Amino acid sequence: MEHKRTICLMNDSFPPLIDGVANTVVNYATYIQKNHGNAIVATPYNPEARDDFPFPVLRYRSFDTTRLVGYRAGYPFSVEAMRQLKEADISLIHSHCPFVSTFLARTLRAAIDVPVVFTYHTKFDVDIAKIVGDHPSLQEKIAKVVVMNVQACNEVWVVSHGAGENLRSLGYEGDYVVMENGVEFPRGRIDEETVGSVTAQYDLPPQVPVFLFVGRMMWYKGLRIIVDALARLRTAGQEFRMVFIGDGKDRQEVEEYVQAVGLGNRCIFTGAIRDRETLRAWYCRADLFLFPSTYDTNGIVVREAASCGLGSVLVGGSCAAEGVSDGRNGLLIQENPESMSAMLLRACDHPESMARIGENAMNDLYLSWEDSVARAAERYEVVLERYRRGELEQDPSVFEGFLKAAGELMTAVEKARDFRADPVGELKELRGRRRETMGRMVESFWQYLDRYL
Repeated sequence: MEHKRTICLMNDSFPPLIDGVANTVVNYATYIQKNHGNAIVATPYNPEARDDFPFPVLRYRSFDTTRLVGYRAGYPFSVEAMRQLKEADISLIHSHCPFVSTFLARTLRAAIDVPVVFTYHTKFDVDIAKIVGDHPSLQEKIAKVVVMNVQACNEVWVVSHGAGENLRSLGYEGDYVVMENGVEFPRGRIDEETVGSVTAQYDLPPQVPVFLFVGRMMWYKGLRIIVDALARLRTAGQEFRMVFIGDGKDRQEVEEYVQAVGLGNRCIFTGAIRDRETLRAWYCRADLFLFPSTYDTNGIVVREAASCGLGSVLVGGSCAAEGVSDGRNGLLIQENPESMSAMLLRACDHPESMARIGENAMNDLYLSWEDSVARAAERYEVVLERYRRGELEQDPSVFEGFLKAAGELMTAVEKARDFRADPVGELKELRGRRRETMGRMVESFWQYLDRYL
């Protein structure tokens, strides 16, 4: 950036809650603050938060919805939050969640006239289905709200082409820009002594291939394909060890299934590993990373594995497989255990090929967070220039009127706190403006309901 910009990053989840998108926002803010200007993060209040980051974090009012969606839901019309954000001299708003954060971003845009960038990280149709269950009409209505919110942003980024096409499948009709996420690991393997000390307590015989999975222990990550493929390897007489790193609601079922198919003495479940160097040691100990997920939009763990010289087995055509060439920097399979087991048997017959593929993955697929955010910073400048020239008009959603009116109402409330010479006159003026604003808000809201629901 030519001069210091202030970028406001918004997301519904943030530490102490750790997920892929929260981690993305932390890295964006860290490297913007370090190399490209100033960053401020706006996120819902969490009573357990300890915001000791090298950038400011603004926490706004929230409600405890962790049992429903896994994190606290924010209230996007906070007067105090809006006041602080307006005082921050923000150049651009970057939202990473299409729900509350983007409502807040749009409300702030209406107040300070800066562009909103949105990044689509997750297949929200899958997440919506998990939350609301078997209610297709409700799923469709929530998806419409998501698309409406995304369409209203000035530029849309996606973490992969597959993520962009998933967004289009929900009804999004605009353009998008692919902006890949980075990884926290440096490029290169760690020393063998560290690898040995981390893995020594486990049954990992020399010369026996080690396969690795890292991620949430959820069936939709392709875990059944892995277990069934490994059962076929055992039947074929191939020795191996399989290490599962991670936790999740399906972990117990997965462990029980592993026992049921007779793989209990060949599979290791470590639970979640938070220490990054310990995780790097496991990536360096393994021979192949197994990730047959078609859910993930980016597959950061595939890039983490690549940073340590570990190649991956992926489903051809999946988002995680973007940029992977079969046989060069990864191995591509069909989405079934037969295809995976056949690929693993061939790889075990040629162990030198696994090392070569891992080396190529490290050279071809690695992208650091510092470089990823540098690309984003360059694109911010393009967005700002196009916005200045009037080339990035948002979708003329009727709900924009509601958000603009909400911003005006919050401004009016702020003014009510600081009367000057004629408090009675200002109160009358405020009352009239409030009635007018509330009327516009109600009218816009009902127009929105008629259009989208």
